[in-house]
Amino acid sequence: MTVRAAFLAVLACVVTAIAGCGGDEPTAAAVPPRTVTVQAPPATAPQAAAPEGRDMAPNATATAPAASASAPEPAAASAGARDRDAVGGAAAPAPQAATAAPAPAGSRDASASARAVTSVRPTIHLLRSTALRDRPGGKVIGRLTPRSEFDSPTVLPVVAVRGDWLGVVTARLPNGRVGWISAAVRYQAHRNRWQIDVSLSRRSVEVRRNGQIVQRFPVAIGGEGTPTPTGRFAVTDKLLTGSGSSPYGCCILALSGHQTSTPQGWGGGDRIAIHATNLPQTIGTRASAGCLRAPTDAIRRAVDTVPIGTLVTIRA
Repeated sequence: MTVRAAFLAVLACVVTAIAGCGGDEPTAAAVPPRTVTVQAPPATAPQAAAPEGRDMAPNATATAPAASASAPEPAAASAGARDRDAVGGAAAPAPQAATAAPAPAGSRDASASARAVTSVRPTIHLLRSTALRDRPGGKVIGRLTPRSEFDSPTVLPVVAVRGDWLGVVTARLPNGRVGWISAAVRYQAHRNRWQIDVSLSRRSVEVRRNGQIVQRFPVAIGGEGTPTPTGRFAVTDKLLTGSGSSPYGCCILALSGHQTSTPQGWGGGDRIAIHATNLPQTIGTRASAGCLRAPTDAIRRAVDTVPIGTLVTIRA
């Protein structure tokens, strides 16, 4: 079986939700706890509303929690063993990574079944460094490594397939751009049944599994001059700060998105996140520099359950 055929076989399992293409529950190996340091904004940085660091940042030691039931679900064995520089063939139109077939008319559970199938997203756990390209077989614009900048496993949602190339969402690129990697790179394929939907107008977050809402909670959003970016992003890291009094509270879901409107003099980086806060009174308001501040219990549960590589859609 070719590399592309192997991956498309994985994709077929996801698309058609065939029993036997992998377990219904996560079985990926647990990741042991580890510590990383996330940079804090300078004390002199201008404050848009409340005095909180509001991107990926507390100057505290953060611990990545061990994966448990939140690990991605295996879909098949890993594909290729080496990244290739040449295109394996002519690029074909990119199919949707998961598309539900029309449900039989009159089926009482048709709508729920369709939601469940379309909510299953292929993800890949990168096992070897690989080139990131601007299009299938195109210019190299970066390099992806098996560990993130916060030392988590690099798990990427696959949003398109063209020939022997996979379109992925990564923090290495600006908002709204899809990067391309060779399907011959060494990886483990998984099925991710989770997704996160954010409504800025409602200032709320919905966490879904198999298309069903399993969690809903209010959040603070970006202020007037530092709006929360909209678009499609991915969870890149799950971090524990080790202190509830941190500007980021107990926990952080780091996202691949970037804040393009950082305040003047800001030095805390441009990554956005969903995180707890030491200023719970700001939840439900426009108070941050781009991140989403959440209630402690809600984000603690999300960090414990949502897998790395989960797609996050932020809408106005």
